[in-house]
Parts: sequence; C-alpha cells; structure tokens
Amino acid sequence: MTTETEDIKAIEQVVATVERTQRARDVEGFLALFHPDALWTTGHGKVLIGFDAIAEFTRSVLPDAPQDGEVTYEVVHLQFLRPDVAAVKVKQVYHLAEGPQEGSPLYVMTKQEDGRWLLTVNQNTSVYAE
Repeated sequence: MTTETEDIKAIEQVVATVERTQRARDVEGFLALFHPDALWTTGHGKVLIGFDAIAEFTRSVLPDAPQDGEVTYEVVHLQFLRPDVAAVKVKQVYHLAEGPQEGSPLYVMTKQEDGRWLLTVNQNTSVYAE
C-alpha cells in the first residue's frame, strides 16, 4: 500500500469518526479530531478560532442537538495540497422525517508528526434547495 493510499484511508476514517461522534453525541471523541490551532466555521456562520472556542461551542450544543434522524458523511473529493495537507469535500446528509437536509463541509486537514490527520481549517456549509 502506498503512503498516499494509507493517507486517503486515514482521512476517510477521520470523516467516518466525525459521523460516528455526531450520531453518538460524543463530544470528547469529536474534539479529539481537531488540531489545537483549528479554525471552525459552523453551518450558521459562527467562527470559532482555536481548540478552546471549538470545545466550548461543541460542549454547549452537541449533547442536546436535535436528533430526529441519522446523519451521514461521505468524502466526495480529496485533494492533497502538500503531502501533509489535504482539502476534503464532504457530503453531509441529515435523514429527517420531513426529508433530507444536506450540508457541504470543507475540511482542510493536516498530518501530524505521529501520522494522525487532524481537522485544521473547516467550513460547514448548509445546502438550500433552489
């Protein structure tokens, strides 16, 4: 297996962990995916700079997030900007009783010295039907 193939699998695993932790409302599992200097922009445009801001927000919203249905995350495009930096486009679908609601996150992930890929610069974007 090539290093790039291993990295792709590791990145896909991070996205799968985002899905799993969101479904389980696992705050600490979700936060473990972030770089200490991460930037996160929520689907509603709230800008969170640094791990502490992301953690405070996540701890306040994730445990009580409405859960009418399941959410799924799928990597739809992955582009290496450098061997240790990847842009990852994700299709996010909330499967609700009234119908699906889609999001279109972009994660810029960085590979750490220990080989882990972490969420570093992230924009969560809602998709509205036209």
